[in-house]
Amino acid sequence: MSPTNVDPITLEVMRNGFYSIADEMIAALIRASYSTNIKDRRDTSGAIYTGSGEVVVVAQSEIGTPLHLGTMHSAVLTAMEQYPFEELEPGDALALNTPYPAGPGHLNDLALISPVFYESELIAITANQAHHVDMGGFAPGSMPFGVTEIFQEGLQIPTVRLFRKGELDRDLWALIAQNVRPRTEVRGDLLAQFAANNVAERRLTDLASRYGPEMVRRYLDEMLNYSERRMRAALKQIPEGTYEFEDSMEGDGIVESPITVRVKIESKGDSFIADFTESDDSCLGPLNCRWPSVAACVYYVLKACLDPELPPNAGAYRPVEVKVREGSLLSAQYPTAVCNANIITTQRITDILLGALAPVIPDKVLAACSGTMNLLNIGGIDPRNGIYYNYIETYAGGQGAMHNADGMDAVQNHMTNTRNAPVEAIELAYPLLVEKYGLVPNSEGAGQNRGGLGIQRHLRVLGESVTLTLSSDREKVSPWGLFGGEGAERSACVIAAPDGTEKRLPSKVTTTVPHDHVIKTQTPGGGGWGDPKSRDADSVAHDVLEEFVSPERAETVYGVTVGG
Repeated sequence: MSPTNVDPITLEVMRNGFYSIADEMIAALIRASYSTNIKDRRDTSGAIYTGSGEVVVVAQSEIGTPLHLGTMHSAVLTAMEQYPFEELEPGDALALNTPYPAGPGHLNDLALISPVFYESELIAITANQAHHVDMGGFAPGSMPFGVTEIFQEGLQIPTVRLFRKGELDRDLWALIAQNVRPRTEVRGDLLAQFAANNVAERRLTDLASRYGPEMVRRYLDEMLNYSERRMRAALKQIPEGTYEFEDSMEGDGIVESPITVRVKIESKGDSFIADFTESDDSCLGPLNCRWPSVAACVYYVLKACLDPELPPNAGAYRPVEVKVREGSLLSAQYPTAVCNANIITTQRITDILLGALAPVIPDKVLAACSGTMNLLNIGGIDPRNGIYYNYIETYAGGQGAMHNADGMDAVQNHMTNTRNAPVEAIELAYPLLVEKYGLVPNSEGAGQNRGGLGIQRHLRVLGESVTLTLSSDREKVSPWGLFGGEGAERSACVIAAPDGTEKRLPSKVTTTVPHDHVIKTQTPGGGGWGDPKSRDADSVAHDVLEEFVSPERAETVYGVTVGG
């Protein structure tokens, strides 16, 4: 449809209506969910799609996960290829969680997809994706290290009709329940996902009743066209040329040699190509991913750098081409292990995109962030009730500094964007005691603008021994700075025994932690920007006063004497 055929006032009315529906949908999911991971940490996303499966409206008011922008879009398209939508009825919902051939990034991220009918006519699709705390497999949390195939990670769900006429399919649920550990949480979160889609379905049919189904379809399509025009205009900010960058991850939990991700960007007018074909081959461990995760990183970086207010939808993707090589780390072949690519690999993809663009749009990028989502999975039997539990959280780190600002302290960066789980919520839900939680002094990447600080958290195991999975990186190589800025402090995790002895863990491991031992985790900071000696003296003094930076570091690194 030509933009000249669209009334801009009506478009704005419809646009706000669609966003209100998407926001209400995801708010309903969060409020109805059972697990701390969704109700407190907001590890979920929701969106409205055209009847042909193109994502149009992503919920904005609640925290969403940028990674889901690509993987949820591909999940809907895969579902439409694998299941005949003409057989669906009102109250039906399809579910899938497998990344193969193209779907959610790992098995925990289950996508639930519902058709929206108006007088028996398909007018739209609603979908949400939520990270379930367990999907089976050999370790609690379904994201273990030491695995080489997706079969070991957990239950793979192809496109199935999980809800029929408003009811959870008894047989399919029995199969799922037999394979997951905390069944009550998984069932409750599934029902919350379905309730959220129902909310969106009702609101969309109300909109169709008021304006007509053709109007709903027309303006969903026009929102795609609008985003395409905005993205094409934004891409012209990047000077024409070819730009390259590479960075590595520190092994895959099986082989400790570096795994390198490479990008070559080709910018030409209003088009953009991100070519990752020179990245390493797939690895043995679970750091491999499929192309939707790669595409999500590219879309996120372009929106964040060039037009933060750009409505993120399939229209914005049209001028963007993402190239990957089949069989490589970034386009793994079935049944390669993938469960921790969301946690580490996508963060490295994001950093190298920013690194490649830094020389040509330096005022729009930032230095390397913590470079990992720093995930902890802790699972075992809760002695208070004898029920299996699984605590999962990605720990915040430091944000990279920018040309005009310091990086934020203790924040989830880039592809995750989830919240911190409150201490009270952790101790109420799990047999864990939070003994320490705070910023890590001197962990910033020094610079004229400093990087953000990482965090430290100490968790004491109150029950019997637990299974711990640590998924982290930047243990050996610091997050890098830009334009003379220094690298940040690295990650670390140790297990402290009651007698005071400590054992340092590798950054990627699944292991057992005994009763009354303390898991001490430290996350990386963010890289700095510019020469540290050029930092404003008052800013250095403020950091010393707040105990972010020690007086000794202020003097030796920044050249500022405080309180002497």
